[in-house]
Amino acid sequence: MKKTIISLFFITAVGIFLFAQTSKSSATNGKKLYEQYCLTCHQADGSGVPKMNPPLINTSYVSGDKKKLIQWVLKGSVENIPIDGKTYSNNMPPQATLKDEEIADILTYIRSSFGNKASAITATDVKSVRVITKLD
Repeated sequence: MKKTIISLFFITAVGIFLFAQTSKSSATNGKKLYEQYCLTCHQADGSGVPKMNPPLINTSYVSGDKKKLIQWVLKGSVENIPIDGKTYSNNMPPQATLKDEEIADILTYIRSSFGNKASAITATDVKSVRVITKLD
C-alpha cells in the first residue's frame, strides 16, 4: 500500500512537471508566433488600434468561447465587428494555413497575456473546430 501511494505521488508529480514544461514551451512559441502574425495589427501590448483592430486586453471574445475565437482565427473577418460596445472595421485575414498547434499556441499566449487569465487552447481544440468550420 505504501509503495502504491509513493508511486502515485511520483507519477502525479512527473505529470505536473511535464504539463508545466509543455505550457511554458507553448507560451514561448505562442509569443514568437504572435509577434510574427498578430503584432502588427494588435500591437505588442495587445492594445489594438482604436476603431480598426480590436484590443486583446480584457475583452469578452478573448476570454470567452474558445470555439468562437478559434473560428475567428481560421476564417478571419471582413465586416465591422462589435466587441464590448465598440466597433472595429479592419479586415482580419484568415489564418487557416497555420497548423493547429500554432493557432493553439498563439491563442493560449493571448488568453494568458495582456492581463488575461483564460484557459489554454489545445491543438485538439483547434482541430475539432477546423473540422466543423467551412473555410472559403
